[in-house]
Amino acid sequence: MDSLILEPSLYTVKAVLILDNDGDRLYAKYYDDTYPTVKEQKAFEKNIFTKTHRTDSEIALLEGLTVVYKTNIDLFFYVIGSSHENELMLMAVLNCLFDSLSQMLRKNVERRALLENMEGLFLAVDEIVDGGVILESDPQQVVHRVALRGDDVPLTEQTVTQVLQSAKEQIKWSLLR
Repeated sequence: MDSLILEPSLYTVKAVLILDNDGDRLYAKYYDDTYPTVKEQKAFEKNIFTKTHRTDSEIALLEGLTVVYKTNIDLFFYVIGSSHENELMLMAVLNCLFDSLSQMLRKNVERRALLENMEGLFLAVDEIVDGGVILESDPQQVVHRVALRGDDVPLTEQTVTQVLQSAKEQIKWSLLR
């Protein structure tokens, strides 16, 4: 028996996708070169959408990849790993992403709300997965970290009160030196 034994790897996630109810890309992050060009990525996304948008299951094997997915109102969330990847790990990433977005968007996880808060989505995905390695699976921690990173609001988007408070803090710290 000459069986192939795969070495364990931290690189479990190949891609995270969010598509709308027409199968169009709202968010896509690929962590390897399985689909190197945008044309190949879009073809894969269309294929995945046509295979999954009418089913009630949560997992699919497609093109040699394990795909876990979830739908909500007009969004389709996908986490993709290799065919030998643990489905429970991929599902933990998917649930963490969905629950984090649900908390950040105040339970209003739909296309319009997501498009208005894309920066939060980018930060959440970066907190959950980095380079294909799962970093966090607790949505509370992800929301907390995203909130911390979101505190650095540009001066042009701050209210007058926030600007004055920031100026007071800077003056106070400069006088204490």
